[in-house]
Order: sequence, then C-alpha cells, then structure tokens
Amino acid sequence: MTASGTTILNELTLAEARDGLKAKAFSAADLTRAHLAAMEKARGLNAYLVETPDQALTMAQAADAKIAAGEARPLEGIPLGIKDLFCTEGVATTAGSKILEGFTPAYESAVTANLWRDGAVLLGKLNLDEFAMGSSNETSAYGDVVSPWRRAGSDTRLVPGGSSGGSAAAVAAHLCLGATATDTGGSIRQPAAFTGTVGIKPTYGRVSRWGTVAYASSLDQAGPIARTVRDCAILLGSMAGADARDTTCADLPVPDFEAAVARGVKGLTIGIPKEYRVEGMSAEIQALWDQGAAMLKDAGATIREISLPHTSYALPAYYIVAPAEASSNLARYDGVRYGLRVPGKDIAGMYENTRAAGFGREVKRRIMIGTYVLSAGYYDAYYVRAQKIRTLIKRDFEEAYAAGIDAILTPATPAAAFGVGEKGSGDPVEMYLQDVFTITVNMAGLPGISVPAGLDAQGLPLGLQLIGRPFDEETLFAAAQVIEDAAGRTRLPPAWWA
Repeated sequence: MTASGTTILNELTLAEARDGLKAKAFSAADLTRAHLAAMEKARGLNAYLVETPDQALTMAQAADAKIAAGEARPLEGIPLGIKDLFCTEGVATTAGSKILEGFTPAYESAVTANLWRDGAVLLGKLNLDEFAMGSSNETSAYGDVVSPWRRAGSDTRLVPGGSSGGSAAAVAAHLCLGATATDTGGSIRQPAAFTGTVGIKPTYGRVSRWGTVAYASSLDQAGPIARTVRDCAILLGSMAGADARDTTCADLPVPDFEAAVARGVKGLTIGIPKEYRVEGMSAEIQALWDQGAAMLKDAGATIREISLPHTSYALPAYYIVAPAEASSNLARYDGVRYGLRVPGKDIAGMYENTRAAGFGREVKRRIMIGTYVLSAGYYDAYYVRAQKIRTLIKRDFEEAYAAGIDAILTPATPAAAFGVGEKGSGDPVEMYLQDVFTITVNMAGLPGISVPAGLDAQGLPLGLQLIGRPFDEETLFAAAQVIEDAAGRTRLPPAWWA
C-alpha cells in the first residue's frame, strides 16, 4: 500500500493477490502488468534470464476468463517466476550454463505443468548458479544475481545466496508473487534466509523431479520460495503430487498445507541439537536461535536439547556424494544432441572442446572431484564410506523423532548475506561452509523450512530453519507461522535499483 492507501499490486502477498482476484478488485492482466513493469526496472539485479511478457499476458487473460466464468483454479492468475532448472515447453532452459545455450524443451517439467494446471502465469525464467552448483549465485554463466538488500549505510553489492539466488531475489524485490526453486544442499533455504523470504525444501519424493535438470539425483528436491509461510504452503500444494515418470516420487496424497499454517505448536516438542552450536558461530545467530526457541515455547511448545552426533561429518560426506552424482549426471552434456557444440578433430575432441567451453569453473571442479571418488581404487575409500555416514546421519534424526521430537530448530545460515566476490575466490571450502546447517536435511531426505526471524546489526535479514519428520511438512508450516507471527514479516528497504 502507498501512503495514500493505493494498492501496489506487485507488493501484495500471493494470498492477498488470490483474494483480490477472487473479489474482482483487479484483473489478472493488471496484476501481471504490474510485475512486468517492476521486472523492467529491476534488470540491474539480473534475477531473470528470460522474460516472457507476451506469454504472461496471454495466460493472464485466460485466467481472467476463468475467473469471470466462476471456474477459478487454486493459482488462477498468479504471476510466478521459474528457476531456469525447470524445463518449460517452448521457453529456453539453460540451467545457468553455456553448455545448454539455445536449448528449448519440447516438453514441460512436472512442477511447472502442475502450476499451469492450477492457473498460474509464467513471468520468465530465473537466474541460478550453474547447474545449481553454488551458494551465492556467482557461478552462473549469465552473470551474478544481486540481492535487493544492502547493508545499512553501504552500497556494496550483496549476494542473494544460491543456487536459487534469482528466485529469492525476485521474490524479495516484488518481481513475482512466488518462485520455484530447488534444494540439493540448502539451495532453497540459504537464499531465503539471505533475502528475508520463506523457502521450504520438502521431503525427498514429495515433489516430482521429472523435467528438472539434475545435479545430484538422490539429493535434489524442488520447492517454493515466497514472501510468507502461507504463500509457500499454497505453492507447495500445487507443486507436489505423485508422478509415475519419477520413480523416486512418493505415491501419497497432497495434504492441505495452507490449512496446516494455522494449527499452532501447542503440545509439540521442538528439539535443539547441541552439535549445531558450531565453532565461530556469531553471537547474533546464537541470540536469534535462542529467540526462536522462546517464540515457540511462548506459543505452547516444549523445548528440549537433543544430540545429532554425526552432524560434523555431513559436510565432507555431502561433498563426496553430490559431486559423484553430478559427474554421472553431467556426462550427458556432450554436444551431440542439444546445446553447445564445439567441433574437434574427432568425436572425442568434440566432447572435450564442448565441455571445456561449456562448463564453468565450479562445475568442472565438482565433476573432477566426483569422477575421482568414483574411480577404481577410490570408490570404497570415499564414496562407499560417505554413503555409510549418510546412513548414520539419517539414523540420528530417526532416533530423535522416535524419542518424541516433532520438529528441530536450527539456524539457517552461519551469518547474513556477504558481498559479491567476498568469499570462495581463493578457497572454495569457504563457500561450501555456507551450507553447514542445511546439508544434513538433504542427506537424510527430510523436509526443512527457512523463515525470517530478525535482522543483524547491519540491517540484513537472518533466518531460522525448522526440520521435520518425513512427509510432515504440515508441522513445519505450523511452527514457521508461529515464528513469522512473533518476529513480524520482513520488510524490504526502499527500491534502490528502480
């Protein structure tokens, strides 16, 4: 709302926009045009790789016709951004990589097909770390995404987190009402925490991976980023569902996630894992964590310290498992069937030249690590051992839940967003440590949500993470809503980019 009380359409929450469309307070075309105008002014953030204004307006007009006929679907007329890891029929899909330059899928991913089935509107494709490999959105072949946030009194460009940096930045800057994202080691929750947005990584198997470009198949999971817990619940309700094309997708009914938002936490037991109090954690993050526990306790939850003893092994195990799967998945990009092709003296030379030119530095690094740990003589020493550790991490969570824990509260990130170019240039491990609180969730296949809980001393958002039992996203939404209500919705600073 402006000072005069006029509604600024792109600043509504998804739920508010849905209600406004239903009440015919404005049209889907009006709502879409407001977002397209905001996108045009915000191109300096580099959140969108492809804008689809004509398609968006066509879809919005179709939504208006449905609303007028009294046939509105769950997301009728809601403008969304799509991470450029999801194949979209007739719209370029690059995964942030030069090797997929010019690739236009002839099919729709399961996730986007579900969204269009429910009436959503495609605004465009969102930037990301190349093949989702990164924690800052600085590895995209198409340039860095810049966060809409700034430190108080500074004009330093900040990262929006990664790999779903374009999704998080676009949601935070009001360039879409919500966005699709993917999470392999924290790529939904970390950028959500950095940008004051809400992001949920559902249980592995809750959302189909069909038509989503693969990074590490046993870890990847799609989910939404939005501005509120309720908005995330609405989006996940449309994205989720059984899919016979993905054999890892669970054949389970989709709960009413939005209804779960209002359940509260009275009678729940929330675990606080002592192993997450890592060396070097900032006093601000520790204070935020304590405040989050107090918020849940005040709402009727019981707080209990727990132990997840194998937590310290998660990061090194992840950086064996994920690159190993990546080296296998990325072998298909060879310049033969689609995407970039760089000629060579023979077919082997063409493969080498195409991959050398098409893959960025971080992708090459992870392919090399993955190929090494899968090679003869090292497979047992590295990959098999990492998988055993993964089993132990999963067992830690199972034992906590068996002992009566309903959800687990941790920080989402070790600190607030950092500046573009500030981390990882000399030592990639410095960047990998950004995922220290989120990786365990992927290793165990559990659901996790990041919710804004406060600001640091420089005025930047900080997030808390809730980790749930398998296929119990409902409890996460209920607990996250308690934190959102107690902490208050995060308000973005003035649009310096406009």
